[in-house]
Amino acid sequence: MACAEPAVHGGDGRVDRAAILAEYDRVAADLRHLVASADGAARRRPSHGTRWTNEQLLFHMVFGYMVVRRLLVLVRLIGRLPDRIGSGFAALLDAGTPIFDAVNYLGAVGGARVFHGDALVRRSDRVIGALHRSLEREPEVNFGLRMRYPTRWDPFFSRYMDLEDIYRYPTRHYDFHRDQLTLDGR
Repeated sequence: MACAEPAVHGGDGRVDRAAILAEYDRVAADLRHLVASADGAARRRPSHGTRWTNEQLLFHMVFGYMVVRRLLVLVRLIGRLPDRIGSGFAALLDAGTPIFDAVNYLGAVGGARVFHGDALVRRSDRVIGALHRSLEREPEVNFGLRMRYPTRWDPFFSRYMDLEDIYRYPTRHYDFHRDQLTLDGR
């Protein structure tokens, strides 16, 4: 399992919000390009290293941004509670890994039926826009909140993740899976 990358802060020790927002903008533009340049055959082609088609993997990549909105709520809540509560919650989630894996897979299969092509781009733009607004409004003090995470769920989850880690997570997830797309025929 990979550990979360160290936080990147601005010169004043604060979270570099502009860098995170630039990552979101890069991904939004990249997704638009991928969707616009892929024909139906390319979208239906199997991806590399997953059981998903390219279209299903594209949905899964965007879903990483969708789920972050919920993860932010969890960190803001559980990050204020005693560590033993967060540890118990993470252990419970880790125990449910087989269920998570099935839901994660099937969710992308079903989600790609609803959100594909331009609909996926519109959904991505809305979600990334909401994350933009959330990050811009986030009180600096909240970046000190952290919680335990189920490390078996995702290679980009580490034992403890703070709010900045969560804001950065979906782009790391997107970039990892982007390399598994076979839209160009490889």
